Amino acid sequence: MIFPKEMTEIELVVPSKDLLAVTKILSRHGVFHQTDSSYPGVDTGSASTWQETAADYAALERRIQSTMQMLNIEERPPSSSDFDTSADLAALRPVVDEIEDEVKKISDDLGEEKKLLESLQTDLDQLEPIKDVETDLSSLRGGGYLFSTLGLIPTSNLDRLKTSLTRVPHVFLTLKSDSQRSVVWLTGSRNNSDALDRAARSAYLNPLTLPEEYTGTPATIIKSIQTSLESSRQKISELNGLLAKQADARKDQLQKLLWDVHASRVVADSIVRFGQLRHTYVVVGWVPTERLEILTERLKSASKELLMQTLPTSRSGHNSHVPVALTTNKWLRPIQDLVTTYGRPHYGELDPTILVALTFPFLYGAMFGDLGQGLILMLVGFLAHNRIFMKGLQSLGLLLVYCGASAAVFGVLYGSIFGFEGHLIEEYLHFHFEPLWFSPLENILGILGIAIDAGILLLLFGFLLGLFNQLRSRDWAHLFFGHTGLVALIFYVSFLALLGGFLGDTAIAPKVAVAISGLPLPFSTLALIFGAGIMFSGFFRNLLEGHRPLIEGKGVGGFAMFLVQSFMDIFETVISMLSNTLSFVRVGAFAVAHGGLSLAIFSLAGEEPTVKFWIVVFIGNIFIIGFEGLIVYIQTMRLHYYEILGKFFTGGGMRFDPLTLSSAKEEA
Repeated sequence: MIFPKEMTEIELVVPSKDLLAVTKILSRHGVFHQTDSSYPGVDTGSASTWQETAADYAALERRIQSTMQMLNIEERPPSSSDFDTSADLAALRPVVDEIEDEVKKISDDLGEEKKLLESLQTDLDQLEPIKDVETDLSSLRGGGYLFSTLGLIPTSNLDRLKTSLTRVPHVFLTLKSDSQRSVVWLTGSRNNSDALDRAARSAYLNPLTLPEEYTGTPATIIKSIQTSLESSRQKISELNGLLAKQADARKDQLQKLLWDVHASRVVADSIVRFGQLRHTYVVVGWVPTERLEILTERLKSASKELLMQTLPTSRSGHNSHVPVALTTNKWLRPIQDLVTTYGRPHYGELDPTILVALTFPFLYGAMFGDLGQGLILMLVGFLAHNRIFMKGLQSLGLLLVYCGASAAVFGVLYGSIFGFEGHLIEEYLHFHFEPLWFSPLENILGILGIAIDAGILLLLFGFLLGLFNQLRSRDWAHLFFGHTGLVALIFYVSFLALLGGFLGDTAIAPKVAVAISGLPLPFSTLALIFGAGIMFSGFFRNLLEGHRPLIEGKGVGGFAMFLVQSFMDIFETVISMLSNTLSFVRVGAFAVAHGGLSLAIFSLAGEEPTVKFWIVVFIGNIFIIGFEGLIVYIQTMRLHYYEILGKFFTGGGMRFDPLTLSSAKEEA
């Protein structure tokens, strides 16, 4: 867990006759990260025939998936998910065609029937409001020379519509009316259709649009539609039954077909990236060293004539081309997700998962310290992790458990339970609960100072980890003159010493800075010397890396630009160090704010322990757990992303993407 898995580069020369057997081994166990073969004399991309074959397999795979979706069949490999040779496209296509035609015909009929059902239901919904109107609707339709509309209008708009139609020749009938809406019929000359339509729209008349074949009174039409609806529902039920029968009959066959085609497609895709000689193929990739021996045995058993060369890769130096395989642990998976969201470690870089697993819950609990609320957060995380409650938070379930446990521990230290502190616990909960440490509300400056001290220690530790990473990668320029290099570290320590000496014994003085200032070292001189080192760090990095020292340009103008850039470097560094240090004040500030928010809840609840009091306290605790809990989570993540990880973690590593015959659904 400290570093990514050690990787070994392998190169295989595979006889053509053993190509499928070897590819099967490579793709079977999820340990081989394939790279393109690009050596002199090697035809990169293999033969075009394999590209065409891979495309054919992909097209057939999509067709099978589409058919399975129509039948609502889950994609999963069969019990014996194996293959000896690639699937025969010529033999499979007629089988897929037959199944696809059968299912598609039923599915198309079902789709048409559902559209008909929807149309009938729409017509029925339009007719329901006028079902009591005793008028033949066909008589209300306009002819070639008439504009006619039948519809619903708010009763309050009737007078408005009549007023709008005063100067337009028309016939207007109210067929049915109540206090809310009215059924009206409006007709007139086709020459006046624009004026009639504008007047109807302005009065919010909603016209009924019914097919021409509907004749008779609304009640008669409704009865006919209901009969058609029942017939359509019956037909839909029959078609669904046919699809269910097809699904039962074809399930195993389709799953087997999909697996065979999918596996063959994966194999073909991988072979496309092999290099091809006359009678052999060249395969290049990476394997975790711990799995190399087992993979070698399996490859040798698959091909006796296989040639294999391995090249172990050191973690030292620059290895950006090496894929990074992280050690997975189900208990640390949510922490690892937090880290990889920020960045994936380089091959030789420290994996900060374990560090974040300690610091993230610690800082969260320090800001959200409450025994009762922490235990509730633990319970929510446990239920989410096990998909019992709030299933959408399953990926964060364990993280909530860890943060809730830390909050509960700090709640004991702070003497807080469900927002009750001090005398409130004895007064309302009737038991004694003293803080093992102190209450943030009673020692505000103390908790703020401790937060800064904890931040200083974390930042110093981050600097040391950064130096360790740079030393391992042999990045000498950044080891000495990088923004987290040795020069920056000594300047930061000197900066802390000067800060501690300036603040002295004041209440807001960070104890770590005061302790450093007590060391018998000339920190003022060190600050000047290493400040100059930071100021001209770009110059020294260029020298160590073999670049031109001044890249801003030549002559007086270039030198002046260099001085301006150098001044901005030292200015930015001082501001950054100060802001990074003070940023941890938020830990203490949120601990104080947490107690203050609880007091605000009790102020709203009142002093008498009535039913109203307990309801307000209950709702207030839910608000604090949900709203403040989220804010504290965001602040904790911010501290890690902007302050802690940035001191030693660069990220940007290549993801280990092993060749595997997982199901198509899992691969997606």
